[in-house]
Amino acid sequence: MQSAELDVLVVGAAGVDTNVYLLGDDVDWSVEANFTENLDCAGQAGGYTSRGYAALGRRVALFAYVGRDALGDLFCTEVGGDGVECHLLEDPRGTNRSVNLMYRDGRRKNFYDAKSALELRPPPETWLPLLQRTRLVHCHIQDWCRAVLPPARDLGRTVACDLQDVVSPDDPYREDFVRGADVLFFSGVNQPDPAPLMQRYLSQGRVRAVIAGLGRHGCLLATREGGVEHFPAVPDERPVVDTNGAGDSLAVGFLSSYVLDGRSLRESVLRGQIAARHACTLRGTSRGLIDTAELDRRQARLAPDGA
Repeated sequence: MQSAELDVLVVGAAGVDTNVYLLGDDVDWSVEANFTENLDCAGQAGGYTSRGYAALGRRVALFAYVGRDALGDLFCTEVGGDGVECHLLEDPRGTNRSVNLMYRDGRRKNFYDAKSALELRPPPETWLPLLQRTRLVHCHIQDWCRAVLPPARDLGRTVACDLQDVVSPDDPYREDFVRGADVLFFSGVNQPDPAPLMQRYLSQGRVRAVIAGLGRHGCLLATREGGVEHFPAVPDERPVVDTNGAGDSLAVGFLSSYVLDGRSLRESVLRGQIAARHACTLRGTSRGLIDTAELDRRQARLAPDGA
């Protein structure tokens, strides 16, 4: 039975990740074959975020596309089994897929196949009732997802968008998502200094907080009132083995804390970082994302005063 109310609706980016783990330090381009370990998991941004919210006990629905294929079956079984309320339409070209070349220190090089994402246009009657039931809309940046933003704004929903690895500040593809969001996330991997871009985003639309992930260097938070603040990476005794899902977990931990629980910005950033660092301990799977008890325990260890 569907719940009468949702905490969060995740929109877009359902798919399967094929992670190719190198046994050496890099690809040996001098030979035709390299021996690797190749693992498939239900993931991509929609999979990681919806499973992340479910792990934290949130009432979450996912609206996205998958194919009628083995990868779509894998995704539905894995994510639906976590208690995510899945509303999945058919992509005629099949399920989105990423092939991630994984280095031994957890870094990755991503090769992304979005199938029909540029042509798909889901009818409003398939997603508008979900907007009416939720508090928070976590929107990913597949092309068709932009149609959800104006109705979400009209309904007064809090909207968060993950811009992924921004290359150019003038990218027209991301403009609707920047202007339609209350909270923005992006990876700073392509930005030597993300701060000017964050301040630029704050000057557009209605966005009130921007978070840039910096990997092992922590993250940045930008607000109109507080400017740009750096948060160093949180310590964790467990090794980094796989960075897939880290940015998604940062967003889930932050939004669950700030939007759904009403915690402070600083506390919410910390909880997001803890969730992200936990994701880096999971190799080749989106199972086992951090739950509330573990998140609370690690926060208490790092910030006994709750700050």
